[in-house]
Amino acid sequence: MAFTLSPATIELLDGRNYAVLATISPDGSPHTSAMWVGRDGDDVVMSTVAGRRKHRNMVRDPRISVTVIDAADGENYVELRGRVTMTPDTGLVVDNRLSWKYDGKDKDPDPPGTERVVVRLTVGKATGRAA
Repeated sequence: MAFTLSPATIELLDGRNYAVLATISPDGSPHTSAMWVGRDGDDVVMSTVAGRRKHRNMVRDPRISVTVIDAADGENYVELRGRVTMTPDTGLVVDNRLSWKYDGKDKDPDPPGTERVVVRLTVGKATGRAA
């Protein structure tokens, strides 16, 4: 069954609000990272570099949590839980789309040989004030 995001959650995801991505480390402990986030329908999209700890954690265990906090009201937030899939960020489409959203320009180039991936969260549960 498809999960439908609430209008308040969509507003947070579409706004210039930062998120905290939580993944599961090999020893079972949480690993968190501040992230830029976007939306594709009811999916959450992010971009990361292949090989980083968060990427390796998601390859091993696709269960994640993303908490988006309203930049104007820290008590307004949503936590989204679900599973991710990852695909190459061909042409850096997602990375640049997020850079324009947050910085108003194309993203600075990554070092040569860097492989970017699109992280797509299929939401299964939402909690928080904006849920």
